[in-house]
Amino acid sequence: MIDGAAIGRSPVISSWHGYNPASSQQQCLQAVQTSLPTTDGDRERRRSMALRTSTKQASDAMDIREAVKASVAAESKDSKLWGFVPNWFRTTVGPLFLILVPPFFVVFWWHLLVSHSGSWVSLWGDLKAAGPEYVLDVVPSPVDPAAWKYILGFGVFEILLMVGLPGKAFRANPTATGHIPVYKANGMLSYLVTLATLCALVATDRLDPKNVYDKLGEIFTGLSVFSLFFVLLLTVKGLYFPSTDDSGSNGSFLQNYWWGTELYPRVFGADVKMFTNCRFGMMYWAVGAVIYAYTQQQMYGKLSSSMAVSVILQLTYITKFFHWEMGYMNSMDIQHDRAGYYLCWGCLVWVPAVYSSPGIYLVKHPISLGWYGASAILALGLLSIWANFDADRQRHAFRQAKGDIIVWGKPAKYITAGYINARGEKASSLLLCTGWWGVARHFHYLPEITGAFFWTVPALFETPTPYFYVVFLVLLLTDRAFRDDTRCRGKYGKHWDKYCAQVPYKIVPGIL
Repeated sequence: MIDGAAIGRSPVISSWHGYNPASSQQQCLQAVQTSLPTTDGDRERRRSMALRTSTKQASDAMDIREAVKASVAAESKDSKLWGFVPNWFRTTVGPLFLILVPPFFVVFWWHLLVSHSGSWVSLWGDLKAAGPEYVLDVVPSPVDPAAWKYILGFGVFEILLMVGLPGKAFRANPTATGHIPVYKANGMLSYLVTLATLCALVATDRLDPKNVYDKLGEIFTGLSVFSLFFVLLLTVKGLYFPSTDDSGSNGSFLQNYWWGTELYPRVFGADVKMFTNCRFGMMYWAVGAVIYAYTQQQMYGKLSSSMAVSVILQLTYITKFFHWEMGYMNSMDIQHDRAGYYLCWGCLVWVPAVYSSPGIYLVKHPISLGWYGASAILALGLLSIWANFDADRQRHAFRQAKGDIIVWGKPAKYITAGYINARGEKASSLLLCTGWWGVARHFHYLPEITGAFFWTVPALFETPTPYFYVVFLVLLLTDRAFRDDTRCRGKYGKHWDKYCAQVPYKIVPGIL
């Protein structure tokens, strides 16, 4: 699905961007002074007229901004936008559960992979033998000096790359209030510099990969505790010191903390979501994959074919991500999800601990896949990643061409969907119905899931534990597809029904 209005073609949104009541007041004064006589009485009347005009414009601007804030806040609580999970669960029980449980789960997940080879039976046996004290014994210190040396070194390095490396200015989609986020497009360069620096540090013995691996528990615990406080600061910032008008309360502290209070927060000029999502979470995923490969080689004297295939596929996927990073900044994660626990804690902690977990498991399981097995898994994994990339490329090309493009040898078919925007004005979007986007409305989720499966399957099937990320991804993307479908149905109405008639499936043709 391609949302044309969301990609900056709306003249209404473009004209709203940059409105300033003070400058508007001056323009009104100048216009009236130019067009009327110049007696003292006329001057006073002109000034009064100009002030009334500018005051009305400023009032209208505030009304629109407040309306948008109210709309966004209501959207975060609207049961119609929450996929296949009931609203009562997602606004109270769900957020509370996901705030309290995952920080502990991440630690036990690391412990399960490293100390019990992914065996839940072994973990349960130790838990029964040791009793409740076992829980406290497992949780590492969140203030371990060595762990924080790695966390701060990596985090500061990535901030410096994000801010300091050259890159073209990228203007993302305008928001409902007219704000246009601007980013420095240097993600791929930062990614290459990061991996090159990592390899150089290992080659010169300035970084021992196994030491990092041995401190993973302390790293994940420290990150988790830090992120909980970081999200609290973001919650307060969005309520009292927002960076843009795309902010406000969701109605309760729980919802504010869970969902976030600000759509595009910046701290000292640096975009928070670009850092948490891309330059920390995704970048650590790549760094972690390489470190786990180095660690296995250090422990066993060679790199197993299972680890090699898994790391190649993960790095290929992450390379694709950074190549497409600016496209990601126009995705649902960025445009719709606020900077709260759901997004920021997830990217700072969940991504490093869970997304990279197949590599953590494989460190102590140097499985030989054989030439044919390794080649088949690698080929199928690369095919999945290519399909995911090509779907994104096709969507981007369609947007750039404003619908005038050839897709799979034929002119693109699309539906022009009219809707009323947040300010009560008419706008339209283009909904692509051919190519990958004619197979299913979110077909690109399918190769993303199969790609994750193929970089996990080198672990084989001694235990199902390494496949947790694949299962999580299925649930995440399925829910996201339902959320997007319901949101678009409310936005486009009959046009969305017409689109769904032409593209009837959400993700998997014939099934879902």
